[in-house]
Amino acid sequence: MNNLLELKGEFQHMKNIVGGGSLSLKKKQMVEAKHLSELANELEKISSYWEKHTELEGALLSAHHDRVIPKSMRLQFLFSKGKSVPNDFVVGAKFEKKDDKSEQKCHVFTYFLPLEIVKKAINLLKITAEVIQNEYDGVIDYNKFESIKKNFHSKKIKRSPFLKVIIDGSNVSYFQIDRVVKDVQEDTLVTIYKTNENLPTRKLLARFGIYIPQERIIDELTIQMRPEELAILLDKAPYLVSMGVNDLTTYVPEEVPLISDQEERIIPSPKNEPIVGVIDTPFRENVYFHEWVEYINCIPDGIPIQDKDYTHGTEVTSIIVDGPKGNPQYDDGCGRFRVRHFGVALSGRFSSFSVIQNIRRIISLNKDIKVWNLSLGSILEINENFISPEAAELDKLQNEFDVIFVIAGTNLPPGQEGNPNYRIGAPADSLNGIVVNAVNNKGQSASYSRTGPVLSFFVKPDVSYYGGDGKCKDYMVVCQDDMGQAYNTGTSFAAPWVTRKVAYLIYVMGLSREVAKALLIDSAAGWHCKIDNKKGYGVLPRSIQDILKSEDDEIKFLVYGTTENYTTYNYQLPIPITDDKFPYLARATLVYFPLCNRNQGVDYTNTELDFHFGRVATNKKNNQPYIKSINGNLQAEKGGNGIYEIDARRDYRKWDNVKFVSDVLKSTVKPRTVYEKGMWGIKIYCKNRLSSSVQSGIPFGLVVTLKEINGVNRYATFIQMCQAKGWIVNEVSIENRIDIYLKGEESIELD
Repeated sequence: MNNLLELKGEFQHMKNIVGGGSLSLKKKQMVEAKHLSELANELEKISSYWEKHTELEGALLSAHHDRVIPKSMRLQFLFSKGKSVPNDFVVGAKFEKKDDKSEQKCHVFTYFLPLEIVKKAINLLKITAEVIQNEYDGVIDYNKFESIKKNFHSKKIKRSPFLKVIIDGSNVSYFQIDRVVKDVQEDTLVTIYKTNENLPTRKLLARFGIYIPQERIIDELTIQMRPEELAILLDKAPYLVSMGVNDLTTYVPEEVPLISDQEERIIPSPKNEPIVGVIDTPFRENVYFHEWVEYINCIPDGIPIQDKDYTHGTEVTSIIVDGPKGNPQYDDGCGRFRVRHFGVALSGRFSSFSVIQNIRRIISLNKDIKVWNLSLGSILEINENFISPEAAELDKLQNEFDVIFVIAGTNLPPGQEGNPNYRIGAPADSLNGIVVNAVNNKGQSASYSRTGPVLSFFVKPDVSYYGGDGKCKDYMVVCQDDMGQAYNTGTSFAAPWVTRKVAYLIYVMGLSREVAKALLIDSAAGWHCKIDNKKGYGVLPRSIQDILKSEDDEIKFLVYGTTENYTTYNYQLPIPITDDKFPYLARATLVYFPLCNRNQGVDYTNTELDFHFGRVATNKKNNQPYIKSINGNLQAEKGGNGIYEIDARRDYRKWDNVKFVSDVLKSTVKPRTVYEKGMWGIKIYCKNRLSSSVQSGIPFGLVVTLKEINGVNRYATFIQMCQAKGWIVNEVSIENRIDIYLKGEESIELD
């Protein structure tokens, strides 16, 4: 086996020097004057409505498109004002079906605009429609559009705004005010659209006769509302509700544990083992490993805690501390961990609002903990159009405090047994966290596992692990009290095994959370990855050795860095050549933690790292190097403009925070051609969804695996070649890193 390698080198950074390109219609595209007139009429009705309803002091409206579109096809001109572009006024995004018969999804963007902008847009649409009708026979096609670029004379409108209105009009199907219709019977976490900057949410709601105390406000736009309060809002201002989820949810129960014969358990006292955070139901302090657990009860005074409330949390923590003792077949080689356990929920119904508040306080007061396990999940399915408040808070906390959550993928609730389409429950829709589903001991999806994806495109769960299923002998052995071992099943017990691996990679091996997550996904995916809505990228290996080492004919290395501009790249990655060929299969996994914005609905991730990895070639026209990506990614290259947004998301994981690219392992594989410089390269384009400026300083972790197709070990040669090109190469040896960790944890006595 070869050790994992760590490569440290210098990345180059470059600003975006390419403009947005000239305005153009697609060759088969046509824009009719009639369509622009209809858009103007729709906006007139909307404008008239908001002139009579002045509570928002502006206009809230939605633009409906006929498919999922890229940022470039959003409105670019119609809703602009001075230096403000239409994108600045977007307050929400969602998907809807094109029609009842089709599964095709369409983008819907919601804007909050000053009325003057709406009226300006109406005027521009009317004038443009009139000119098209009178001077171009009522329709503009590709040829007419190109001709207008060179020759256009109109007394009513200048050429540039005329062309821009046509482009905007071609991309929008219709405008309307979207309204929410919902039957409300329980407390609900409601998110409203961001409207008046100078009007706090409480004061805005008061205009509709709704008075919310400060303690029920999660953030500036999300509020815990009683049924009667939400009923008033939906009656008086149904357009204002962006999202709503039930606050009171039910913990998804696992199988009833079966207690075995009492068995004496012995465990040594803890020393300086790493500390993992667990947020769960209360912890029973009379178990054999209690010395390894610091328990903090977060259940409010006055709420009775029953005996059954301790079971789930205690079982989860037992795996993190001492899981291999009862489950030697799953011994991961990670040793034992100390746990700081926070009891925040009881075994039954609990308030999401309360859990969110508790988690923020817990993370902010325990900054020494970088790895957290969360095996609580909602019985309810996630919404297809927005991230749950719980998951959004986790994503926010992970960016704020540089932590990572390992989250159970949730179990099927009673009555849904055998339902293959029942979606995962909150907070398993956290995009930055590692979401874990369960498999049985044969690696098949557990009978109780629920399904992804999230927001139609994002891969969740991330990975899967063993959680027990089927017959009792295949259950997971846990500890719930002083009576000995118990048997249980569930995603709740798959997650802590993954938490152990993450904790080992971060605390013991000293790796970043980005690299740790990339390593896990890469090892789960392997050479036969087929993304599965229940398994994610695949089932993790049992041993930590199989994550940190590779086969003799493989070279696995990690690279990490930070994006500092639009482009971050390195073209100096030397790969050993044989007979003027590259005899390798290649795969790569890139992970980053983007800033997210829940208020943007389906467009939740604000940052995209467009990842290119492969051989470096030279463009013969301009003599500039470029990367021939192993997955054929052309998004940022000439010719990439023709890629539809839905295809880019599916094929290149556009806007996803995990990029996995891989060759397919086949029985016969041809070696790759060597280009001029004989190098491979890494290139990352950093793009922001909500603005043209680049969010700098985004850390990324990259894991690359090369497999020699003839079975030859070229590990030592690769190291020498990298060093010759200026890379600092370190072997990530488990033995060496453990020594470093132990020395770092030694107590120093001063005389």
